[in-house]
Amino acid sequence: MRPPEKLIVRPNAETVARAAAFIREGRLVGIPTETVYGLAADATNDTAVASLFAAKGRPRFNPLIIHVPDFGAAEAVGSFDDRGRALARRFWPGPLTLVVPRRADCAVSLLACAGLSTIAVRVPNHDVTLALLAAAARPIAAPSANPSGTVSPTTAAHVAASMGDKVAMILDGGPCRIGVESTVLDLSEGEACVLRPGAVSGDEIAAVIGPLGTAPAGGEARPRSPGLALRHYAPSIPLRLNATGKPVREREALLAFGARPPAGYAAMKNLSPSGDVQEAAANLFAMLRTLDRAGFGGIAVMPIPETGLGAAINDRLRRAVSNELEAAENAAHMEHRSHPTG
Repeated sequence: MRPPEKLIVRPNAETVARAAAFIREGRLVGIPTETVYGLAADATNDTAVASLFAAKGRPRFNPLIIHVPDFGAAEAVGSFDDRGRALARRFWPGPLTLVVPRRADCAVSLLACAGLSTIAVRVPNHDVTLALLAAAARPIAAPSANPSGTVSPTTAAHVAASMGDKVAMILDGGPCRIGVESTVLDLSEGEACVLRPGAVSGDEIAAVIGPLGTAPAGGEARPRSPGLALRHYAPSIPLRLNATGKPVREREALLAFGARPPAGYAAMKNLSPSGDVQEAAANLFAMLRTLDRAGFGGIAVMPIPETGLGAAINDRLRRAVSNELEAAENAAHMEHRSHPTG
């Protein structure tokens, strides 16, 4: 690992430009914000986002918070109603993340949004990171710069100690002014509700947009925030795991992994012909959506090893199967209710 004194750099025009170049190259950079230090990656680069998940050892594909330099950049990736615009005027730049519908033409990686139709976005209140966003000229995904499940970092030294072998550079913006993560507010459905408490209180938010709804319980089927139980994009057609080629069901497409996928399927997308789980993670959501939208009767998925990001991929796929089965059960229940037997 590079010595910390060479990894940590003072921010100036030259070092910020170098950090922006690293981001554009798909590498990871430690960055300061007013809340905690972030592990930054190009949010539009599937491979870079996959490397971010790998670096954190994230056991599941949580949606990531996307950092942008201003409200105009936020509108390029998400759809904001009057409430969102009012909150942005009041709290941005600042420690408030807004979960809004993802735009159809959004350039942010589906993996960064965990395959959801929503996106979590904020404008950070830190001159160094705002300068980096301007220099990189793209949205940046930046969860806390620490291994998943450990204490969030509030100094550059904290990042070097836990993530120094994962980053190209750490921009030292000094100790974080706030020291706790941003508040996450869901504006994607009906009532606004706080999904994660943070530096902006519910009362402060309610003073701008009115009373808030009740946050969903941790076990909800479809949470939209980092740090909660997950919902993910689930295909609308049946998903079958650990497929090895026999039998092949009618009009079934194959989500393959490795160099020798079995034949006989109606179509195939290969997550990684070389068997690289990081490449597979980068391709997962886009390939699932492609097969789901092509009119097939189902999707068979080849076995993926439970190593590295393979564990997160398998967790995601198992949840998708569960959602599909639950949907079938619900449909059967409604069919029974609509046809009384006496």
